Amino acid sequence: MDHAARLADHFFQIESGELLVGGTRASILAEAYGTPFFAYDASVLEYKWNLLRATLPPEFSICYSVKANPNQTILRYFLSKGAGLEIASAGEFFQALSSGCQPNRILFAGPGKTESELQCVISKGIGEIHLESLLEAERIEAISSSLGIRTRVAVRVNPGGDAEGGAMRMGGRSAPFGVDEEQLGEILDRICACEHLAFSGIHLFLGTQILDASILATQYRKGIEIARYVSSHMHQPLRTLDFGGGLGIPYFPHESELDMKLLEQLLDEIVAETRSDPAFAATQFVVEPGRYLVGEAGIYITRVNDIKVSRGKKFLVVDGGMNHHLAASGNLGQTIKRNYPLAVLNKVDSSDKEMVDVVGPLCTPLDVLARGVCLPKAEVGDWIGVFQSGAYARSASPLGFLSHATPPEVWTEAGEHRLIRRRGELSDFLRDQMF
Repeated sequence: MDHAARLADHFFQIESGELLVGGTRASILAEAYGTPFFAYDASVLEYKWNLLRATLPPEFSICYSVKANPNQTILRYFLSKGAGLEIASAGEFFQALSSGCQPNRILFAGPGKTESELQCVISKGIGEIHLESLLEAERIEAISSSLGIRTRVAVRVNPGGDAEGGAMRMGGRSAPFGVDEEQLGEILDRICACEHLAFSGIHLFLGTQILDASILATQYRKGIEIARYVSSHMHQPLRTLDFGGGLGIPYFPHESELDMKLLEQLLDEIVAETRSDPAFAATQFVVEPGRYLVGEAGIYITRVNDIKVSRGKKFLVVDGGMNHHLAASGNLGQTIKRNYPLAVLNKVDSSDKEMVDVVGPLCTPLDVLARGVCLPKAEVGDWIGVFQSGAYARSASPLGFLSHATPPEVWTEAGEHRLIRRRGELSDFLRDQMF
């Protein structure tokens, strides 16, 4: 069974050879909303949320990472489960507020926060800002002083290299993210000198897309080690210890799912060691998953618009491409192009297969969704689905490239479906221009 078939079998249903998303045939969705579009299956979100919540000890809280997918319906779903939200810009702050999130349930991380962004979130009572530098601490102190308030802050730490790991490493080396571990004492002393900064704890983030529970556990233990130092230096227990994101999903055939049973066991051991430690007397442990919760719930659905053969190679030309799903094209961080799992959604279990390239409609050779992939023999009008498209897909893509209409998003649940983001009109490209 290939990777796409495993995902279809695990998370979705197949009826008469056709994939069902949230209990609805892909063809019905395509006819109702037009292609290309993104569809999200609420049952997959529910499954992933419940699995993560059952894996984490009760001392852990979850803040959904808005950058993974900022759709308002998805934000409201996680808020209804009791999650907070982690943001990385003022735009995401307003997305969070618009979804109904209270400001005190929002964490703000990320390098290069502007003074206007800081002014905005501080004035509205954000829950916590994660400091990335001494200058940022000084800016927050000045803004908070002018407003006559104290702002809760944590320090984002760039640890030493003994705990790094994951597909995209963020720590253990020179980086724009956070404060180097060896400089931590300096910024802690600066915070102590600021009467308008209320120190909470630390934020540790070493990498993302981690599929090995033991690597995650090693990173968490590194966070515990740093937190003990910080508590001793500040002469106070930590209010929060934020382990960041990092939990991954398997995009490619050689990858395996994160072993949540093993992770549960390792986290129980780690937390048990902290329960008698005064440094963690009232500490809330935090994780900030994004792709782990939403990635597998989303499918990008596009229609075969043309089929052509060039010098012996067959191309399926579909009506959506890298402008909607940059990651699937391999142009969002891949050094070697690897195919996301794809399927012909109306012929999922067909055994009549062939080797093809799946390419989009853009006038660039970069617009390739899959290269040398074995798929059921397709015809013009068939629907191609790109799995693992719930995170870092639509919102991480150059939607304005070549001025194609932006794709809508559809929520599916128990046989029902509804539009949660409209298709962009061609006139939208002129909306913000000055004449």
